[in-house]
Amino acid sequence: MNNRAILLTDGLLSTPNAKTAHGLIRGTERYTVVGVVDAPTAGQDAGMVLDGQPRNLPVFASVDEALTQLAPLTYAIVAIATNGGILPTSMLDDITRCLERGLSIVNGLHEFLNDKPELVALAKQQGVELIDVRRPKPRTELHFWTGAVRQITSPIIAVMGTDCALGKRTTARLIREACGRYGLNAQMIYTGQTGWLQGGNYGFVFDSTLNDFVSGELEHALVSCWRETGADVLLIEGQAALRNPSGPCGSEFLVSGNARYVVLVHAPKRTYYDHDPAWGEIPSIESEIALIRAYGSTVIAVALNTEDCTTDEAYQFQKAYRERLGIPILLPLQDGVDAIIPVLKSL
Repeated sequence: MNNRAILLTDGLLSTPNAKTAHGLIRGTERYTVVGVVDAPTAGQDAGMVLDGQPRNLPVFASVDEALTQLAPLTYAIVAIATNGGILPTSMLDDITRCLERGLSIVNGLHEFLNDKPELVALAKQQGVELIDVRRPKPRTELHFWTGAVRQITSPIIAVMGTDCALGKRTTARLIREACGRYGLNAQMIYTGQTGWLQGGNYGFVFDSTLNDFVSGELEHALVSCWRETGADVLLIEGQAALRNPSGPCGSEFLVSGNARYVVLVHAPKRTYYDHDPAWGEIPSIESEIALIRAYGSTVIAVALNTEDCTTDEAYQFQKAYRERLGIPILLPLQDGVDAIIPVLKSL
């Protein structure tokens, strides 16, 4: 009962900016999520809003309405992911109301609640916490790369994407769960705030880590996880994309993380990085696979994000890519990811 939580989405639940909420709606071992505060979609089931799958997770128009129907609660989670991690001023009223009602606030944005004196004072008065997930670790807790990652004998697989916000974390989580059903001990290394919020035990928040220590933090998470869990498979949650100009990322997973295998997530109908023509066109998937190969790694499967696709189009794209690439093409939200299990067992 002491980990019951509501999600605050500031009216963004049905948009990509609520991808933190989307991940927590799909599953978390750290919290028991029992409701969402999102005025535009109030009265609906959050699962239906997300992907048409009911999850018995009600959406409320206000904090007071949620607390009245769901008490007791311990946490309210700021469950959005804005550009630059900025906290919308419109959320301050909901955060303040939650504090007044005795809830601790968990915040995954770059803008820290503990830097706001009025919130700090209110939290202290109410005897609750402000938890800023993305606050950087102290320098003394950071690790430098040593080469120990090369001692790992289990396959390391990076789940990467051709762009941001494609479902890399969700795909990695689904693969981990599928492995469990087939007797494989798969462990996931989280690299973002949502992975931690979902209950990840091994990982770090990539975009809050000093650049000099990104490779070391990645290595430390991989080596610790492998030694302590005996993982058969190690999955790295990818971030951004190798060539997204707003934040190119991924070479660290292939080079410093020694990920010799990649599951590549791709949206067939997405033309531009972050849907913005000014950022440039996304190169072909064949081009991305060739780039990954140049790093010495192999794409073993592609997972399709079927945004803007009809069901028929999704399966048509699956068939076409399978014929073009000759590797498993996954539809994670339609069919799951079990088709990758034989490939993982062969590694």
